[in-house]
Amino acid sequence: MVSFYCPKYAAIFVFLAVFVFFFVLFNTDFLEFQHKGSLTVPVPRCHLTHRLCSFEPLSPEDALEERFLLDSIAWPETPSLPASLSLEQTTDPAHSRFTVLPERGGQEWHVGDQLEVMIKMYDFRGRPKKSGGDVLLASLHNRALGAGVAGRVLDHLNGSYSAVFSLLWEGSAQVEVTLVHPSEAVTVLKRLNREQPDRIRFQSVFRSGSISETTTCNVCLRPTTQPQCNFTDLTTGEPWFCYKPKNLSCDTRITNYNGGYKGKLKADEEKLFKSGINMKVSIRASGSSSVTVLPKNKDQPEVKSNIVQSGPVGYYYKDVWQSISGPTVRQFNTPSVINQCLKGKMVHLYGDSTVRQWFEYLNQALPDLKQFDLQSSNNVGPFMALNYADNILVTYQFHGPPVRSFSVPAIELHYIANELERLVGGANTVVVFGVWAHFSTFPTELYIRRLQNIRRAVVRLLNRSPDTLVIIRTGNPKTVTPFVALFNSDWYSLQRDKVLRAMFKGLNVHLVDAWEMVLAHHLPHNLHPQPPIIKNMINVILSHICPQKSS
Repeated sequence: MVSFYCPKYAAIFVFLAVFVFFFVLFNTDFLEFQHKGSLTVPVPRCHLTHRLCSFEPLSPEDALEERFLLDSIAWPETPSLPASLSLEQTTDPAHSRFTVLPERGGQEWHVGDQLEVMIKMYDFRGRPKKSGGDVLLASLHNRALGAGVAGRVLDHLNGSYSAVFSLLWEGSAQVEVTLVHPSEAVTVLKRLNREQPDRIRFQSVFRSGSISETTTCNVCLRPTTQPQCNFTDLTTGEPWFCYKPKNLSCDTRITNYNGGYKGKLKADEEKLFKSGINMKVSIRASGSSSVTVLPKNKDQPEVKSNIVQSGPVGYYYKDVWQSISGPTVRQFNTPSVINQCLKGKMVHLYGDSTVRQWFEYLNQALPDLKQFDLQSSNNVGPFMALNYADNILVTYQFHGPPVRSFSVPAIELHYIANELERLVGGANTVVVFGVWAHFSTFPTELYIRRLQNIRRAVVRLLNRSPDTLVIIRTGNPKTVTPFVALFNSDWYSLQRDKVLRAMFKGLNVHLVDAWEMVLAHHLPHNLHPQPPIIKNMINVILSHICPQKSS
């Protein structure tokens, strides 16, 4: 559990907490986290600690938000694990079943209705589970129609779950339910981030003349007698440290790279991460797994679930993404149509390799967009491409550390918040960013603080240039192997995805919901979604830049 407590300042902190409580109570803008400025109340200088990780204290306003976010994503309690672990009492997808409701049948389904499915989990002995916390994904598909939509899963905390789907096309609709992780595996994933946030070994090369040394770097460094180099960003306060080389100074750092993975499981815990047995395994239906959806019935009220309030943001039909809650998604199928949309625009892309995919798509799809050779890494950039005739500029910059990629020049490690502060912005400026995949091994607090810094920069950008278009990419589900699960599990991504959505709610920004766009598609999940999904994502982005004109 994260603690924020300094005994000698307890009375002061209680006073500040009361002050902030009333500030929040009477300031509705704060409840939506629409930051118009920081609360300038002095805070005791006591470190926020999370086992190995030590963070500087936040302002009362940011600290309260952090607490709210952590509470809002709190996962249901998961079982503690015995020293000698057996699979017998853990969740078994082979014994588990889902049932389309109502069980007795006779229900007619129409476009516009909601379909509800009951999922019941059992252990390897075939006994019903009595608690929640399993990680489940649900989707509805008709592959012949190229149709699909993501479902909403609700944990009843007693071994049963509900999945709710919006019925959005006529014809067959096939329910798919997947166990990503049993609740017992979540216990392990929580512990790994608490006890081993340094299980990816980041390293830096320091060099001066003919002398070269390599040391370990991280947000969270284990305490030793070895001095540390503090590379904390002076503007954002983003922490980063390296053990100091023995014979060189800290300012001789040349590169940053991923030096390998070293996560350690306790005895028998690997049993909880078995592909095809209890990880990313489909759950079978008890009875039919599909329904036939009839045309919309204007004379009958739509069948709605009373357990899930929000629906999907969109769905696929004929392999084309259809938006429900955003602008109509136009189809940009030729270079000339894309060029016409981007004419006179500066498009700045920031983030990890899943955002880099969008630069690569535009660079390949537009023959007149010419990439400059900046002699940069193919993995992390930076990249720049220009269509001089149409005055189109597209740039890409990786986010600041942590960065798991191969060797990156230290001078190329830029924090998104700092980059946004350098933009003038305006009606012809498009800012796109995505930050998620490289943060899964760290305490959620680090991710929250990164997003708070980015959000402050976004707010300032929109204040000085309200016409700037800001688009944010969410995370997405991916292929999970026993190895990948310990560093990049879908559970980690799901938790951070919830934080991202809450952090930017209420701001004049737009989401590309990669989570739903991957989950709803029939293609296998992949960290880097396959080309048909990327094309649909690009169409969503371009539809924000060039919305369909009202007739």
